[in-house]
Amino acid sequence: MGRKGSPRSPQAEGGSRAASPPSPVWALPEELLLLICSYLDAQALGRLAQVCRRLRFLSSRDVLWRRIARGCLNSGFTQLGTDLAAGIPVKERVKVSQNWRHGRCRRETVLKWKCNLMPWMELDGEYLYLSQAENIQAYHLCAEETGLQCHPQAIFSGHQEDVCRFVLVNSHIVSGGGDGSIVLHKIHGSYSVKFSAHEQEVNCVDFQGGLIVSGSRDRTAKVWSLSAGRVGQCLHTVQTEDRVWSIAISPLLSGQLLTCLGTDFHRGAGVLDVFYETPSLLLSCGYDTYIRYWDIRTSTRKCVQEWEEPHDSALYCIRSDKNHMIASGSSYYGVVRLWDKRQTRCLQSFHLSSPTSSPVYCLRFSTTHLYAALASALHVLDFTAS
Repeated sequence: MGRKGSPRSPQAEGGSRAASPPSPVWALPEELLLLICSYLDAQALGRLAQVCRRLRFLSSRDVLWRRIARGCLNSGFTQLGTDLAAGIPVKERVKVSQNWRHGRCRRETVLKWKCNLMPWMELDGEYLYLSQAENIQAYHLCAEETGLQCHPQAIFSGHQEDVCRFVLVNSHIVSGGGDGSIVLHKIHGSYSVKFSAHEQEVNCVDFQGGLIVSGSRDRTAKVWSLSAGRVGQCLHTVQTEDRVWSIAISPLLSGQLLTCLGTDFHRGAGVLDVFYETPSLLLSCGYDTYIRYWDIRTSTRKCVQEWEEPHDSALYCIRSDKNHMIASGSSYYGVVRLWDKRQTRCLQSFHLSSPTSSPVYCLRFSTTHLYAALASALHVLDFTAS
């Protein structure tokens, strides 16, 4: 006879402990689980991933992180939601985005040259194209390192004097040089075309849809044809009151001068770089130390937003992630600044030129790295570092 009040264990009765019934949540279809998780923020999704393997897999799905990523800096999504970095998990991009916002990065000088230059560059997938004197060199980006290969994999030449600017479009390089000429190279082939374009150096070029536009110290901007039988033929000449430092073709590609932006600039407040985000939204920067944001649908006389360089330095170059982030390069002390369009002040600053002062002549960035070209060196900021 057993003692009173002593319950008998299931094992004593010959059975085993019954398994706890599955949570009703797991009975829901995956679509509903994703819908529930879509209301969570980044911190809550991170905590959810620590519960079990199934929730870790579920909470890492790109569909849950896209909404969060579109509100982050440089996460690869444009204002319209286009994904510019497909193939990279969105969750990882959101993590790296926090490093951009807080300025956490590893700095390195990856290339140096002996004489001072005014380099320009473009990024294209796994390659970085950099102008050095009269040549353009293609460097392969190292997949597992911050830097790039020491020696260029290809060299594109044709100018008799330094390359001033160049663009990379549809596997073609179009460059303008100090010799007044424009050179067109096909990257994967031996095809190249060179023609005389201006009486003085070609300060800037752009290329799109079979048209080249160029600007020069000779106070003209010109439109050139690349159609069969008319290669190098000038279609339009625009006379300007001053030398042309920057030029960009609208994505609408009308081929005609539509309007002029701004009317109240003082003499000498030239624009040094222009960047189109959409056919109607563009950024400009220059000597008057301002970054300006233009919406040509509303007004071409006044910008919709502007940011002032805090140290009163001219801005040589500008780039945008086509969403919330802007990166700018200053004329003094190699300063690169990151801006959030939703804020009025600079978000982060990086001083790259040491010990000598140099402008940041050009900068480009991916979702993980920023490359800045100064007078005698190429610097890289790696934002994957925690």
